[in-house]
Amino acid sequence: MTSQVSSPAGKSDEASEAVVGEQRAPHIDRTGATEKEVRRLDRVIIRFAGDSGDGMQLTGDRFTSETASFGNDLSTLPNFPAEIRAPAGTLPGVSSFQLHFADHDILTPGDAPNVLVAMNPAALKANIADVPRGADIIVNTDEFTKRPMAKVGYDASPLEDGSLEAYNVHPVPLTTLTIEALKEFGLSRKEAERSKNMFALGLLSWMYNRPTEGTEAFLRSKFAKKPDIAEANVTAFRAGWNFGETTEDFAVSYEVAPASQAFPTGTYRNISGNLALSYGLIAAGRQAELPVYLGSYPITPASDILHELSKHKNFGVRTFQAEDEIAGIGAALGAAFGGSLGVTTTSGPGVALKSETIGLAVSLELPLLIIDIQRGGPSTGLPTKTEQADLLQAMYGRNGEAPVPIVAPRTPADCFDAALDAARIALTYRTPVFLLSDGYLANGSEPWRIPEADSLPDLRTRFASGPNHELADGTEVFWPYKRDPETLARPWAVPGTPGLEHRIGGIEKQDGSGNISYDPANHDFMVRTRQAKVDGIEVPDLEVDDPAGARTLVLGWGSTYGPITAAVRRLRAAGETIAQAHLRHLNPFPRNLGEVLKRYDKVVVPEMNLGQLAMLIRARYLVDARSYNQVNGMPFKAEQLATVLKEAIGA
Repeated sequence: MTSQVSSPAGKSDEASEAVVGEQRAPHIDRTGATEKEVRRLDRVIIRFAGDSGDGMQLTGDRFTSETASFGNDLSTLPNFPAEIRAPAGTLPGVSSFQLHFADHDILTPGDAPNVLVAMNPAALKANIADVPRGADIIVNTDEFTKRPMAKVGYDASPLEDGSLEAYNVHPVPLTTLTIEALKEFGLSRKEAERSKNMFALGLLSWMYNRPTEGTEAFLRSKFAKKPDIAEANVTAFRAGWNFGETTEDFAVSYEVAPASQAFPTGTYRNISGNLALSYGLIAAGRQAELPVYLGSYPITPASDILHELSKHKNFGVRTFQAEDEIAGIGAALGAAFGGSLGVTTTSGPGVALKSETIGLAVSLELPLLIIDIQRGGPSTGLPTKTEQADLLQAMYGRNGEAPVPIVAPRTPADCFDAALDAARIALTYRTPVFLLSDGYLANGSEPWRIPEADSLPDLRTRFASGPNHELADGTEVFWPYKRDPETLARPWAVPGTPGLEHRIGGIEKQDGSGNISYDPANHDFMVRTRQAKVDGIEVPDLEVDDPAGARTLVLGWGSTYGPITAAVRRLRAAGETIAQAHLRHLNPFPRNLGEVLKRYDKVVVPEMNLGQLAMLIRARYLVDARSYNQVNGMPFKAEQLATVLKEAIGA
């Protein structure tokens, strides 16, 4: 394997995504029979690739779990077809999982893999363009026969025609070795073949000195009802490890030390964006002392939130899998009317179906969280790929003037805090709130520092308990639209409270009394008041990272945080001056945003859409914000953004 000079451990320049490091130490295998060299690296990027039925997501997830338990910083990028079982051996059917892990702070899953594990010709052909020269490629030679190669257009074997000479190719008959290792279990060939992903996992675990106990325990737990299958998978996993120790093709193994300097002291766990978001919703319910009600219809990539929340009835969470998107949000809004923290989860197509009920929630002025895990569109689009093109839909996708606050997390772990923030706004200001995550955040993972319970915000809110208005004749009555003078929030009256009966519905209400009103002046007042309530929401000022007085600002939102920050670090390491700011609150914008934008000669806005935030910035602040856009279903690469930003600085 080639190696390059590395950055010092504990520093975070992502200037090179190559395997780096030159420190070496002897290593003795388990039997003590063979001594192999160990090289210490500061970062590695591995990509597992195969058919969607080859278990690449499980393999990557297990490698990630062991890496997290070892203490490395990490970032992942699962990438899989939309079909449940795509055509075997074809390019559209390739599933991959990329993991970047390091002994220091990192921000992205990496631009290019140092190691590609290709389970078949389709996996090799679909991913070879991303692999840099000198990288390692581990191929399952058993699959490189005439028919599988013909499916993807290989006239001759790439393992023999010289096309892979620029790489370190390790031919391994994974299928044959797995079947041989499992002979004692009496499994059919097809059943035994299914464990080849565990053989590959064992081999990679040996190569990078990953812990093994957790994976073995996981397999025995996963297949607890089929102990023979469990032991077969454990045996295949161990066989892969032993193959690495004994074969002459792998003369070197590698170590990536824990990222002990990268994180504050605390208890950490590996977490995906959807899992962090689920935990954030549970924590919001506890901090508000309210039951959480999720009304949802399954949709990729949001379904995992429904699955996770359904496990936590003990925390006062009730989940309802509705018959469609409209029923899901209708039930959630009804739960909000009844005094629960109402939540609905979906993706872009579901938001379109929910839009009328979101408008109803705006009119009723009830707290409701709309979780949109964005994906490629329009229509069904790219269900398993990422995009952040629902911003304008969240901002304006309803009839009439129906303003809704918008919050966007920036990393998988940040989804936890974003959920709490969205709940704070919804409960304090009595309004529906959009939370815009996306497929990259939802499925990706990183270390998360588990917060102390007493550090979480107090979200408790008071329900109306009695009359709040006195008529001219002295009669005390309840007015459902009599507002808090600071927040403009109306009272939250739980049905069944004596004396607090009031009308609800989509027809315009009279200010204060809540009676149906067609008065033009009242409608004008209510529209402006609802807008003023959203405009007045307290959000933190925008923080700008500008240590050197730059003249160019890169402004992002949502999941572009990691690639943008990595690109900025590269440019600064090369001597360039550039400022960075990242928006969590997109409606309302931070109050100092206009002043920040005017401080810079150039503002660049990278987005995974065709320029939606840039359009809003240009319209609101009359600033010549320059868009850099990508809508290919994949996140930005750091090197790609660094090149664009350097050109902007010099323009």
